Amino acid sequence: MTTDEHTERFTLLRPLLFTIVYEILGSATESDDVLQDSYLRWAEVDLATVRDTKSYLARLVTRQALNAVRAGARRREDYIGPWLPEPLLLDEHDASADIVLAESVSMAMLVLLQTLTPDERAVFLLREVFGFDYGDIAAAVGKSVMTVRQIAHRARSHVQARRKRFEPVDAAKIAQITDQFMAAAATGDTHGLLSLLAPDATWTADSGGKAVATRRPVVGAQKVARCLVELFHKASGTPNLRIEMLNCNNTPAMAVYRDDNLEGVFLMEIIDGKITNFYAIRNPDKLATVAVPRRISR
Repeated sequence: MTTDEHTERFTLLRPLLFTIVYEILGSATESDDVLQDSYLRWAEVDLATVRDTKSYLARLVTRQALNAVRAGARRREDYIGPWLPEPLLLDEHDASADIVLAESVSMAMLVLLQTLTPDERAVFLLREVFGFDYGDIAAAVGKSVMTVRQIAHRARSHVQARRKRFEPVDAAKIAQITDQFMAAAATGDTHGLLSLLAPDATWTADSGGKAVATRRPVVGAQKVARCLVELFHKASGTPNLRIEMLNCNNTPAMAVYRDDNLEGVFLMEIIDGKITNFYAIRNPDKLATVAVPRRISR
């Protein structure tokens, strides 16, 4: 078999492989590194021994992703303030039409997945999101099929007990809420903001200690509204600061730029017509790849 065939098979499945690794790690940057390392290993494989390319590569990248999680465990323990996944800019082939995929890359689900152990996360994702059989999953995580079934049950129960209700996004409704939000925030209309925010709306900021941000989540519509008014007031009073709207993780997101430098990405979570969460990613290390549109798949 030629290297060209290795490349062709890997490239065809890359959106799926990236999605698996990103959902395990919560980092697009680290996912790119894992895929690069996985490809180098794949390039050495005798393709005549590969019965199912998709299953083989899914197992390979899952093992490498779990190795990356373990290698970065100490770094996560020492992280300053809340840790949030890296925002993912979706290209025109987004996941909105695939409800399961759309939920799996939502910031809320990614945050929930981080409360699982790495093995639980991998097993849950491979089974519930990507539909692999228990034999393939067992090979990927290095455990028996019986153990994997137990892990899957435990992880599923954990997620079901904590997940928020997820419904298909009504694009027109989301656009309307986003427009109303931008108008209210830009004019400092606190009453207008409060009409859009859920009573227990939460603002969670991830800076890693490398940018100015609250170290603890801000809870309550009144407090969150103040954060928003302050953000937009600062933007309007700074000539070289601007705000652009993006689609990150299948939800509206505000990208704040100082000149051409990305200062932060602020994702909005909308449930039942109300904004329930803001995820403010300020750590510059997590903003490095936001400008690169990604294709995801399952």
